[in-house]
Amino acid sequence: MRLSYPADIKIIQVPCTGRVDILHLLNAVEDGADGVYVAGCLEGECHYISGNLKARKKVAYVKKTLTEIGIEPERVEMFNLSSAQGARFAEIAREMTDRIRQLGPSPIKKKSHAA
Repeated sequence: MRLSYPADIKIIQVPCTGRVDILHLLNAVEDGADGVYVAGCLEGECHYISGNLKARKKVAYVKKTLTEIGIEPERVEMFNLSSAQGARFAEIAREMTDRIRQLGPSPIKKKSHAA
């Protein structure tokens, strides 16, 4: 089955969402991403024990940080799904794309993007 999701989604694979760092998320926003989401294993089913729980805490921290600097925290999100849920992955991609379109472009753009 071939799944389709919006073309403006850029997928970056990591061995475990626990490897996603706060700086990766913040740098993505700073570099011009209008939104960022992390798709990890179902809670309690992480191959690396607690990587997805660590990722959820990091995402929550980034959301709090964005709120403090006046950026919508809805631009960053964490989703849990299994590798067998390809249709759900595509659905999440569409949901996030719709959410970001409603929020509009990110208020943060690197100076080089503005020039």
